[in-house]
Amino acid sequence: MAKNLYYLRPTGLSKVLRQLPGSYRLVALDRDQKSHPDWALPAVLVADGREDDLKQIERLAPEGGAWRLIYFLQGKSLPKTRFNGRLFAVLPRQAPRAVLARAVESAFDTLQMEEERRRTGLQLHLVATELETLNKIGVALSTERNPDALLELILTKSREITGCDAGSLYLVEEDPEGAKHLVFKLTQSDSHSVPFRQFTLPIDTRSIAGYAAATGNILNIKDAYRIRNRPFRHTRDFDQKFGYRTKSMLVVPMKNQKDEVIGVLQLINAKRNPSVKLTSRPIVHREVLPFSERSQELASSLASQAAVALENSLLYREIENLFEGFVKASVLAIESRDPTTFGHSDRVAKLTVGLAEAVDRSDSGPYRDLHFTSQDIREIRYASILHDFGKVGVKEEVLVKAKKLYPSQLEFINKRFQYIRKVLELDAYRKKLNHVLTNGNQNYEPFFAEIEAAGNQQLQQLDEFLSHVLQANEPTVLPVKTSEKLNEIRGWTFRDPSGPTEPLLTEKELDLLKIAKGSLDLDERTQIESHVVHSFRFLSQIPWTRELKRIPLIAKAHHEKLDGSGYPYHMKAEEIPFQAKMMTISDIYDALTARDRPYKRAVPVERALDIIGQEVKSQLLDPVLFQLFVDAKIFQVTAKE
Repeated sequence: MAKNLYYLRPTGLSKVLRQLPGSYRLVALDRDQKSHPDWALPAVLVADGREDDLKQIERLAPEGGAWRLIYFLQGKSLPKTRFNGRLFAVLPRQAPRAVLARAVESAFDTLQMEEERRRTGLQLHLVATELETLNKIGVALSTERNPDALLELILTKSREITGCDAGSLYLVEEDPEGAKHLVFKLTQSDSHSVPFRQFTLPIDTRSIAGYAAATGNILNIKDAYRIRNRPFRHTRDFDQKFGYRTKSMLVVPMKNQKDEVIGVLQLINAKRNPSVKLTSRPIVHREVLPFSERSQELASSLASQAAVALENSLLYREIENLFEGFVKASVLAIESRDPTTFGHSDRVAKLTVGLAEAVDRSDSGPYRDLHFTSQDIREIRYASILHDFGKVGVKEEVLVKAKKLYPSQLEFINKRFQYIRKVLELDAYRKKLNHVLTNGNQNYEPFFAEIEAAGNQQLQQLDEFLSHVLQANEPTVLPVKTSEKLNEIRGWTFRDPSGPTEPLLTEKELDLLKIAKGSLDLDERTQIESHVVHSFRFLSQIPWTRELKRIPLIAKAHHEKLDGSGYPYHMKAEEIPFQAKMMTISDIYDALTARDRPYKRAVPVERALDIIGQEVKSQLLDPVLFQLFVDAKIFQVTAKE
């Protein structure tokens, strides 16, 4: 450290100061100087109270900086000055030279300690800033779920923290045979716009990135054009094509917690000024520096964090893919039990997500401040896809029941009518035979004609009854005439030769045929409605993440209505989740417009919207959401499916 010793001239101190032991740079100041002199710091000023006025010293001494004052006191006390804080010692005029020498040396020691303290403070501040930066980067890396965005973030932050011009990122990938290789995933440059083309590299020592991946060692290269005694060389193809000059390089392997290399971070051209663009070789020569040890440490630390974040991201993606596969398998299980509703769950999900996005875009109305994150949209999609999963808990015969009678029941009725027909025909033949056996073949024709006429009348009535049964079996609104005919049939019986007299239709068959609308009786409808309860119970067993935890509650309410008339929980408007209100509209729309099902015909879009509009007018569905559904033409999302 330089030792600048100042004094004011003329003064008798100059001779004393020249005789002090030690190596000092002695500087004399003119006491009548008008302006502040250019001091060389650190410095010690020695002043004599007999000759040097403190006001002169205040005018000449710098207001800040590393300097101290040693003052020979003339009177009994020292007047207050603006630099009392820099006053190191006050000596009596008769103080021995040795005391002055020790005071001067101690003053310089103090200045040196202060300088060291200042440097240490700066270093600590720098380290603290770097640690804070690394922590912030670590948080950013750990919260980024998109793999592509994560790679961009890793390379961007690595370049920022090392102040370099460009960089590339490679990932280790495994082919189906189990062989590993490096895949060039990303490149960035401040100085050039670089077209990206993905390619692969073998993991061996013939390339720089391959060497880092193969050995797990960091490479800090001062000049890529002057690599000696290494198995690899820098390829200059890029430099020649774009007029670039790759000089310093820092190549860092990214290792996971098992110390396995999962990628390579390649940083290029550390710069004196990070904002400078390296557009020519002279600029490169002037601005590019080797990567410092500190930059290497920071990049290595960041690479470790990045490796963990990247592996977590890949693991998260694998879990997402696994869950997506589970969801698809669940839908397949639903649709395999009820093939007539194939595609319903997926269409409801698309419609509901489309409606949610319309709500998110809306800048007016009561929902203008309501917004959905990507995680919210994902939650809505999964809840919509899985809303009918509980159908796996409903009896299949009820689930796919197309008409009022089950196929086996209708088949049994048909066979019964065929049997009765045969009984009637046999009875007619028996009467004819008895007549011939009793009366011979004389005048049998009138009797036979009478028997045949009566038999035909019975058979015609039987066919008429069967026709009414088939008509009543349709899941449409039961006509009054058909209902009356069923009451007439209720009283009919037939004689079973092998047993007692039996009714033409059983009470169970008649009850089913007399269903006023649809194909389900009260018990069967209760079973169908129970699919919501089954869905909720099933979905509640899944350990959802925090972002998806509302899925069971959303799916639970997709058949609820605002007035509490829905099922199975009879929720009121304020109890129904907002997402479920959107799903209900989508579910009804798809149920109305989906391709023909055995128990109903598909209706045109306009008619479906009119039906839903009637439910809105009846205060069963949310009017604002339905208006958005119409205005944003959400129904077109599934128009071609």
